[in-house]
Amino acid sequence: MKRRTLGATGISVSDVALGTMMFGARGNADHDESVRMIHAALDAGVNFVDTADVYSVGESEEIVAKGAEGSSWRRRVGDEVRAADGAGRQSARRFAALDQTCD
Repeated sequence: MKRRTLGATGISVSDVALGTMMFGARGNADHDESVRMIHAALDAGVNFVDTADVYSVGESEEIVAKGAEGSSWRRRVGDEVRAADGAGRQSARRFAALDQTCD
């Protein structure tokens, strides 16, 4: 998996990000299947996850947490970017870079 530096953070992230907008009731309501997708992405070397509090009204973020649970991965960075949706509402969009731990 190719990697690049995330802006000025100095953190190395995969070229491919896992988008989680469709995890949860407004997309794929099967949490177990979504967790398997997260595990497959991590196994393939993806360490960049796009999630937001508006994806299935926060359910997507709960699924991402389940996917990282019990693994050697941890949340390394969670920068918020404010963006207006089509209706002009503000939402927090989070990008989490996961980094393998050695402890």
